[in-house]
Amino acid sequence: MKGIILAAGRGSRMGDLTSNLPKCRTVLHGKELIQWQLDAMERSAIKEISIVRGYLAETFEFDLTYFENERWLHTNMVTSLVSAKDWLETDTCITSYSDIVYSSDVVKKLINFPGNIVVTYDPNWSNLWLMRLENPLSDAETFRLNGDQVIEIGLRAASLHEIEGQYMGLVKYTPAGWAMVTEYLKKFTQEEIDKLDITKLLQGLIASGVIVNAVAISDQWFEVDTESDLKIYESEFDKSPVK
Repeated sequence: MKGIILAAGRGSRMGDLTSNLPKCRTVLHGKELIQWQLDAMERSAIKEISIVRGYLAETFEFDLTYFENERWLHTNMVTSLVSAKDWLETDTCITSYSDIVYSSDVVKKLINFPGNIVVTYDPNWSNLWLMRLENPLSDAETFRLNGDQVIEIGLRAASLHEIEGQYMGLVKYTPAGWAMVTEYLKKFTQEEIDKLDITKLLQGLIASGVIVNAVAISDQWFEVDTESDLKIYESEFDKSPVK
């Protein structure tokens, strides 16, 4: 089991906070976002962790394996994911966005849940989104299930009824699951792949008949899109409830 953190982007919505460091190096409750992720993975017995870097790559000083997305400015998350294909082709990997904070128990749930492609989701997502946004539908996307299988993800939601949970940005791929991704991506040009984000990839896989499983979490977690998010989490939680 290996871990891959997708940290190539700048995070321009963070404003001046990302002028000199990537978004994942911003601090929440005294710890950089990426350190929260590294700690959660390490406490989950993931021994090998890599970072896909791009923006200000030279500022990463962790003693880890690195993959490079040198075209980070002109690409989306799927291109960063493909940059780590050497690991994904041979090992089961937990992949993570670099702007989320989660517990080691969440990672353990994902590791132990069966399936070739598995995501975590928060069924109580609205509590966090109402804290951050006046209208959750301005940001939240569809997430619909049939049992533990995802049947829709990442589309514009017209009502809260279309959102049975919030996809967090954590995905497990087995080598067999990654082979399905590789086969699916063959139908796209490189330019089209460069525009794909992870939810569009997952929705495309589902539409093509690939099974994507989902495991619900109950632990507190955070998504950091803006400086406002950081301020809200710091003020609403005197001490981070994420362990």
